Amino acid sequence: MIRISVFPKYVLNLTLVIVLLVFASCDNGDCDECFTPPQEFVFEIVDAESGENLFTNGTFTPETIKIVNTLDDSERTFRFISEDQINLIQIFEIGWETEIVNLEISVGNETLFSLYVDAQRTIEDCCSFTEFKEITIQNSEFEFNSESGVYTIFVE
Repeated sequence: MIRISVFPKYVLNLTLVIVLLVFASCDNGDCDECFTPPQEFVFEIVDAESGENLFTNGTFTPETIKIVNTLDDSERTFRFISEDQINLIQIFEIGWETEIVNLEISVGNETLFSLYVDAQRTIEDCCSFTEFKEITIQNSEFEFNSESGVYTIFVE
């Protein structure tokens, strides 16, 4: 007489659950996913001789600011920040995806400077972030304050 032993159902179900959990945990590399937004580009426009902010002293008005990507002639959105006599232009839509932009920043009919950015969106160690391959400011002298993240553009 041959006797065949069959696993109890609960052992089979438990084994199936364990196998599914192991495979499910492998999908994300056993880590918590994280997301780091790209840095914002913030500019203060000042007179090259006096160092005065040209929006604060009334030389320029925020309504006349225009930012265009010359690669496809599309206008880019920006925010004008006016607080405590500090007036800044903030461009916050660069680097959310892999892209190259060549922005021309102008006030009225005057081009103040050009901003070229080569941004690559990357995922590494379960974290997504933007790596800036190249950032170039042309047609104007400038200083970058790494503590505040503000580019000061000097206008002649």
